[in-house]
Amino acid sequence: MIAARTPAFWRATLALSLGSFLTFINLYTPQPLLPLFSQTWGVSPVDASLTVSLTTLTLSLSLLVYGPLSDAIGRRGIMLVTMALTALCSLAMAFAPDFTTLLALRTFQGLFIGGLLAVAMAYMGDEFERKALILAIGLYISGNSLGGISGRLISGAVASSWGWEASFLVTGCLSLAILTAFAWMLPPSRHFTPKPLRLIGLVKDMAGHATSPVILLACLVGGLNFLVFINLYSYITYLLSAPPYNLSPAALGLLFLTYLSGTLAAGFSGRIVGGRSQPLAMIGGILILMGGTLLTLVPRLEAIIAGMLINAVGFFFTHTQAAGWVNRSAHQARASASSLYLMSYYGGASIGSFYLGPFWHWMGWPGVVLGALLMLGAGVALAGYLRWLECRGGGDAGVLAAEPNR
Repeated sequence: MIAARTPAFWRATLALSLGSFLTFINLYTPQPLLPLFSQTWGVSPVDASLTVSLTTLTLSLSLLVYGPLSDAIGRRGIMLVTMALTALCSLAMAFAPDFTTLLALRTFQGLFIGGLLAVAMAYMGDEFERKALILAIGLYISGNSLGGISGRLISGAVASSWGWEASFLVTGCLSLAILTAFAWMLPPSRHFTPKPLRLIGLVKDMAGHATSPVILLACLVGGLNFLVFINLYSYITYLLSAPPYNLSPAALGLLFLTYLSGTLAAGFSGRIVGGRSQPLAMIGGILILMGGTLLTLVPRLEAIIAGMLINAVGFFFTHTQAAGWVNRSAHQARASASSLYLMSYYGGASIGSFYLGPFWHWMGWPGVVLGALLMLGAGVALAGYLRWLECRGGGDAGVLAAEPNR
């Protein structure tokens, strides 16, 4: 097993972080471009946001396949193939002749993006010692946020000079370069034990995780958390591109630098929480996210930026703890458990624009904030119930997961 802070640890962790970077630059390239899509094709904000929500929807559905499939045939090959197809989709989008074609390509791309996301944490669970796993997950999630930041920054800056088509072209070329480094750096699996690919077994594994309260509740917390966070960014691009702010696509891309505070939070969350209660840490992260969201109601650009910085801290803190809790709680079919978490996580993102859309049309940005707070309140309640279950089990997530009907 790979021990913490060894050369093998850094090589594997850096490779997986690069893989997550590639995944997220592709996933979020369209987000600062939404007002441009509305201007180019005359589509509404909800329709333009389909370039993100359709991708996250098919991504979440693909996790039903990749996680169990990797339990049967291995992790590394699935990651390599799906990452290559993700890059090729971005290159094709640069030549999309209309909005319908762009949506179709984004829908297919979501199916490929899910490959690495479903398998990476399972690979870490197979190959890393427990102490190394906790550290690696935080660093890996930091790579997620850096990829999300970079995808938006690059697309916003490139679109301001050469148009939205060039944004996808640059993203695709960069992805192919990263894929080459990933293939060279990632060590082969040495502790993976294949399971026969049987449909009944796949359903049984997924049903076992889904009926374990300690896993299911963490999945729901992650989904609600992401539903709010990612879609706040989608709607705030319309707020800030209109008077009195009038921000350009490049400036909107810079807004996503606020993710950096979340990157730091993810990297240090394991050290901050240590052996303390992860459900309580989830509650704390959600409360931070609620506070930052309220701050964006102040009609000043500085206050909005500060609010989004705070939001990123709260979101990534909660996400890191929820993802780590699920991985720790699953003692078998670990990739299936990770897939269930990510299905909830990205499934939440895919419905968030539709959930917040009526609030936007009703009251504008204050309405979006209201809708966000209502959903985050539900997240606090779910994490609180998870804490109650943790107390009943003496703080042992493994015991609770093994006894779902306790």
